[in-house]
Amino acid sequence: MSAVAGVPPVDVVDASFDAWVRSRLALFEQAAAASLPPGDRVPERLHRAMRYAALGGGKRVRPLLAYAAAELAPGARPGEPGPAVHCVALAVEFVHVYSLIHDDLPCMDDDVLRRGKPTVHVAFDEATAMLAGDALQAEAFRVLADAPLAAELRALLVSMLARAASTSGMCGGQAIDLAAVGCQLTIDELERMHRMKTGALLAASVRMGAAAAGADAAAAAAAEAYGRALGLAFQIVDDVLDVEGTAESLGKTAGKDARENKPTYVSVLGLAAAKARAAQLHREAIAALGPLDGRARRLRELADYIVGRTS
Repeated sequence: MSAVAGVPPVDVVDASFDAWVRSRLALFEQAAAASLPPGDRVPERLHRAMRYAALGGGKRVRPLLAYAAAELAPGARPGEPGPAVHCVALAVEFVHVYSLIHDDLPCMDDDVLRRGKPTVHVAFDEATAMLAGDALQAEAFRVLADAPLAAELRALLVSMLARAASTSGMCGGQAIDLAAVGCQLTIDELERMHRMKTGALLAASVRMGAAAAGADAAAAAAAEAYGRALGLAFQIVDDVLDVEGTAESLGKTAGKDARENKPTYVSVLGLAAAKARAAQLHREAIAALGPLDGRARRLRELADYIVGRTS
């Protein structure tokens, strides 16, 4: 997992946020390409579908959060993420990508565009897409199980990811989302749904990155509070962009929430209030990092990016 040769380390003191992101994305893409089964290995079509979905696209917010959170650990070398942190970054993104594949299937959102290209069931077929998602979920837990960490910490990371992805997190939130189509949700019900559907995995990315790098108790507590606020802010911004964005800017179909009569922060609160709630959560996330000083620089920058993004 540490075989990311050819990608120069970044000077974390002087590098701009954009340069840091480019370096981390290059590290991640190389690690992901090496971790996934090659496309010419049997069963070739399944492996090609997995690589099609997981490589060369997306904002990689979850891996970036894991990399940034790893810098909270005392004595961390931010220019050189350790192999265990790469394992966390791969695991959270593989789970995320599997969820996107399944979300796009005809039995779910029935979408044809993702990350600016045809969805997996369109590019391959529905059965292959389902299996590609299943396999990516399994790959996520394999990567964590093989991480170069003490057995107790590997087990903790597996538990964190499982809780974030299962019925108490992403899958449970998606089930609530499907059942809520055409219904009126209260703001509390909507927030619970989004904390599960989107926020749980984003928050876990922060907690897991910090844990894998050996963050102390104060940093772990800050990461928990930061991730909880930012995870919800991310979904609110998504709701806003579904109204204000285009397919070209988003890389996916825009305006589907309103057409399908899904409850969102915009439909429940209105556009202005939704934006105000995202801004409030952004302030909460930044405030949670207050005691950590310079160690949290990249997490602060990621919070600014996530809430200010236009795609």
